[in-house]
Amino acid sequence: MHISKVTIQGFKCFRRRFELLLNDGLNIIVGNNEAGKSTILEAIHLTLSGLYNGRYLRNELSEYLFNKVIIENFKTDSTVPPEIVIELYFEGDGLAIFEGDFNSERAKNCGIQLKIALDERDRDLYNDYISDNDENVSLPIEYYELTWTTFAREVITAKNLPFKAALIDSSSNRYQNGSDIYLSHIIRNYLDTNQINGLLQAHRRLQKTFSKEKVVEEVNKLIEERTKQTDGDKVIKVDVDLSSKNAWEYNMLACVEDVPFQHIGKGYQAILKTKLALEHQKATEANIIMIEEPENHLSHSKLNQLLNDINEKCEKAKKQIIISTHNSFVANKLGLDKLILLNNKKTIRLNDLSEETIKFFRTISGYDTLRLILCNSAILCEGDSDELIVQKCYFKKHKKLPIQSGIEVISVGLSFKRYIEIALKLDKKIAVVTDNDKKSEILIEKYKTYNDDKDCPIKVFFDTDDNYSTLEPQLVKHNRWNLINQIVDAKYKKDGANYKKGEYKCNNEDELLIYMENHKTDCAIKFFDTEIEFEFPAYIEEAINYVEE
Repeated sequence: MHISKVTIQGFKCFRRRFELLLNDGLNIIVGNNEAGKSTILEAIHLTLSGLYNGRYLRNELSEYLFNKVIIENFKTDSTVPPEIVIELYFEGDGLAIFEGDFNSERAKNCGIQLKIALDERDRDLYNDYISDNDENVSLPIEYYELTWTTFAREVITAKNLPFKAALIDSSSNRYQNGSDIYLSHIIRNYLDTNQINGLLQAHRRLQKTFSKEKVVEEVNKLIEERTKQTDGDKVIKVDVDLSSKNAWEYNMLACVEDVPFQHIGKGYQAILKTKLALEHQKATEANIIMIEEPENHLSHSKLNQLLNDINEKCEKAKKQIIISTHNSFVANKLGLDKLILLNNKKTIRLNDLSEETIKFFRTISGYDTLRLILCNSAILCEGDSDELIVQKCYFKKHKKLPIQSGIEVISVGLSFKRYIEIALKLDKKIAVVTDNDKKSEILIEKYKTYNDDKDCPIKVFFDTDDNYSTLEPQLVKHNRWNLINQIVDAKYKKDGANYKKGEYKCNNEDELLIYMENHKTDCAIKFFDTEIEFEFPAYIEEAINYVEE
């Protein structure tokens, strides 16, 4: 069994009804900041556990849970009370008790709904409040209630659910009496009823031992002497807290090799919590694991190890895992076919990428694919030197770098084909800048599909003059060779510990080209840094103009 769909309305950044389809297995959610990635994980965890920031939401209702625009509109027109509705749709066996039409689609489905809305029993009080505060109204959250029901209209609790949710966020820690909130819940889910009862009984025995300690008896006797002045005064003493059924959970401290959990590194905290959640194997319950930006606080090798564990468990144990990330290595390693791009409250999937492309980026995971996926438009180049020249050309034109306009300039080596496949799925405007390598006629035919199709967002730019086959000859072609020489050649030579003015090493165009070919990146950096005016190859300017259109 698994969550097949999530709908969110009115909660935080999701004003209107938002729908997200989920895979049975691994899901990778990516998007720019404020796109709603964290909110989706919060909404799922909240609906499966009733917990928000480690506390039961029923007792923590707040105006700040609601979408900001909805609240602003409410202050203008308070006739319709705002609502939050989160729904989880289930698929799998043994879900008949969750089946019904009590959902936003009004169709028979299996699932649960969490709703925060005006308690109709307080409707009159609400109306009185609105009429009395018409000019300075704020949301009267005291008249709101949380309802948690199945699609069959049955009230539920976390115990009724066949799912156990683990939310793992290494970017922040939340503790209750020294114990990590989410670690406590993961451990509780990992234990069976007999083990939990055993801990509860051991905790109760601890109280008896504690109260019989000599120093405790002395302290309690002293407190009694100071506070019991008359026969009517009641006795006060210190004791172990047994006031709640879960007292053992709140009073116990998780340690790693005798070091309290909250004092170990945040990265290792995330690894331990993820491993515990992945090993959860209660036969009657499905395990939903949500991981917020697993790359935080982890070295490359530790992150790689964690991702291997996730991939292995996801395949073997059939767990559903939902990960949010800004990291290309995470997305590539886990598989771009599992990726869900969140953009303007809509989703785009890459699940129909070719197996070759998925395998390519999973095997060679260092490519920065998310730069392409998250940008407005992009210019793809063969190498670092091309990238620097494109950046310089754009800066000359606009007095700012392309990234400041949402345009990425990405060096992709010879992986144009893989990046182009991704770009076509995203329908983004992409310019490819490449050398002709004395094969311009072959390139014209090779990229004819893109360049001749007016509706295709991919265009490939190169110079058709085979006499100038790479970037360096192109720069010389569009400028005087001695001007280029001034930019790239070393004008000062080392003389012992000092430098003195010397002659240019390159005495003609041929020597200059040889020097530039052997020092591609160094020369490109000098072009990028120079204040000397020079002309750029026409195909580079055309590529920039295209992505700006």
